[in-house]
Amino acid sequence: MWHPTNALLTAPLPPRTAPTNDGASPPFGAFAPTRAQAAIIAMVHRLRVRRGVFRPMLSRLIDRLRAGPIDVQFHGASFRLFHQTSATERGALFNPDYNGEELDFLQAYTPAGGVFVDVGANVGTYAMVMARHVGPSGTVIAIEPHPVTLTRLAFNRAASRLAHVYIVAAAAGACDGALMVGTDGDNLAASRVVSNDERCSAIRVPALRLQRILIEAGVDHVDSLKIDVEGFEDRVLTGFFAEAPQSLWPRAVVIEHLSRNEWLKDCIAGMRSLGYLESRRNRSNAMLVRL
Repeated sequence: MWHPTNALLTAPLPPRTAPTNDGASPPFGAFAPTRAQAAIIAMVHRLRVRRGVFRPMLSRLIDRLRAGPIDVQFHGASFRLFHQTSATERGALFNPDYNGEELDFLQAYTPAGGVFVDVGANVGTYAMVMARHVGPSGTVIAIEPHPVTLTRLAFNRAASRLAHVYIVAAAAGACDGALMVGTDGDNLAASRVVSNDERCSAIRVPALRLQRILIEAGVDHVDSLKIDVEGFEDRVLTGFFAEAPQSLWPRAVVIEHLSRNEWLKDCIAGMRSLGYLESRRNRSNAMLVRL
């Protein structure tokens, strides 16, 4: 059961018994695709267009028909997708199997009533799908620091009526404190931790150790975890595995490796040394299981 002792760990929506949409936003369905938009989306789904390079073009086409977000279902959850400035949201809109391999892997190791942790939850394309999988007796902890993405995540949670998704309004970090997060104006999904001397548009966000987040969440184990924090994965995981009790080590982990050149330590090799087996790997993610 969730017992937050810090304001950062309090889900920014009404209690789990009464999730509602943000009163400042039109309710879900207000941005349902027009007939023309729906026809294009359906055609793209039928053609199984997988190449992400085509998605910005499709996004521009959809936006010309009617500017603004699109309200759709993704794996049974309700999403308001701002596809124009987010590769993640474009992926969910145009590819019904987006992250399908990773989600199948995580679900295989996460039972009904289980615990899933999403580090770098973005708008919830993992968190909401896993919340439907674990059911209302389960727990999903979605960790997201960026205020714009956080608002979208909260809306999608409420629209999907998945009150057992708990949102942590902070970055997972190597220590408690604060971090600077730089934002790519063309792709909000690529926001990343930056140093103070980097010349980019950045905001200051609170940071918490992953171990602290889990302890204050009141969970006694983690069935599965996904982490995608644009090259900061090693800073989050190295300290966690050094300090956290083994009871909190996740059974299955999906870790993005596209930015591994920015790691200070090879955290995948480190996990192997702790007894994890790399079960599979694709272009974006490695999938590991604790033996």
